[in-house]
Amino acid sequence: MKILIVNGPNLNLLGIREPQIYGNQSFEAYFNELKIESKVELSYFQSNIEGELINCLQESDHDGIILNAGGFTHTSVALRDCVAAIAVPVVEVHISNITKREEFRHTSLLSPVVVGCIFGFGLKSYELAIHFFEINKR
Repeated sequence: MKILIVNGPNLNLLGIREPQIYGNQSFEAYFNELKIESKVELSYFQSNIEGELINCLQESDHDGIILNAGGFTHTSVALRDCVAAIAVPVVEVHISNITKREEFRHTSLLSPVVVGCIFGFGLKSYELAIHFFEINKR
């Protein structure tokens, strides 16, 4: 099974950006740990550019996608339309509990078009999404 993790804007700053919310570990360090512990083949892509995220999702030949769209979660109709259009199942992930944060973060344009949402468990949210794909193999 092949799973692609796609992170959106500012997630390249994990470990530096607001550690009280996002923790002290970089995503690259966490991803290396995930690859060692995981029973599935993992790939990773991060971009701060909306169009690059859309291209990545459209070109994916993976069995599943874990998407943390960052701020685009709340603003990008184009990203939402892309997720709705592709055949690969997508799980929406957020490190923080978006419902405990600013009001504008409470609405996800992606949630209605993904198979499920996981948020609020820190970086462990990604592991939970991987587990979902493992137990729901196509």
